[in-house]
Amino acid sequence: MKSESYLKSFLVSARKLVNVIPKFSSKFSNKIYDNHQKMVILLFKQKMRMTYRGIVRFFRFSTVARALIRLTKVPDHSTLVKFHKRMKAPLIDSLLCKKKVKTSAIDGSGFETSCMSYHYANVWNRKDKRKYRSYLKISIAICTDSQYVLSQKIRIGPRNDHIDFENVMKNVRCKYVLADKGYDSKKNRYFVLRDMRAYPHIPYRKNSGKTYEKIGVPIKFDKKIYNQRSKVETVFSVIKRKYGSHILSKSFESQKKELLLRLVAYNIDRKIILSISLVRNSPEP
Repeated sequence: MKSESYLKSFLVSARKLVNVIPKFSSKFSNKIYDNHQKMVILLFKQKMRMTYRGIVRFFRFSTVARALIRLTKVPDHSTLVKFHKRMKAPLIDSLLCKKKVKTSAIDGSGFETSCMSYHYANVWNRKDKRKYRSYLKISIAICTDSQYVLSQKIRIGPRNDHIDFENVMKNVRCKYVLADKGYDSKKNRYFVLRDMRAYPHIPYRKNSGKTYEKIGVPIKFDKKIYNQRSKVETVFSVIKRKYGSHILSKSFESQKKELLLRLVAYNIDRKIILSISLVRNSPEP
């Protein structure tokens, strides 16, 4: 069980973060619960890996949790479900860490859309075998120093990572862009150099050639900097271990928003961990 002080820190940090979104969706809202409170509950639901009914029972039991987000009455689980369906994905995306960093790394990974084992569903216990394995494919860009998630793009997999490079990196401001050989292309290097004004650290494939450097700007490649690319795989590992590797929602839009909530919850957790380590490492007076 997570420590009580850590959970309090999460609720307080989440409450401060969601202040950037509108408090009410309309001037005709009933004003019983505001969007800030419902968003914090959904983020805390991902943190605790609970269902809608489970998170409602938690807040009904915990007076401290209700006080931290200023709840006088706990909403029903159907209220949270309707709010999750009604809110837009860009609203959740705006809660991600949007700041200028020195080095950013990009990579993709998949999340299961069912708790059932793929082998059990397709090989052992099904007559109608599926032709391919469908899952949720997400590409993210992170800051290699703090390991915050900066940007994302979610699709229905399987898909090639290469097609989402510009969509993920277009809103990221950094000096170095790190990616594996799967992103090696002339188009991606041009985008990093000309549009982002950054240096691409993308290894060449054997059959790609090295004619991309003839664009008037020398491409610097520092192996020490590139070795930080593995941190994006660490971020995926942490998200899947702490919040789960499968998505509970059924429709694609709901799955997308659920995964975005996990990214925001991860950033909040990461902020708390960094603040704790900063306090511990600070010199004593």
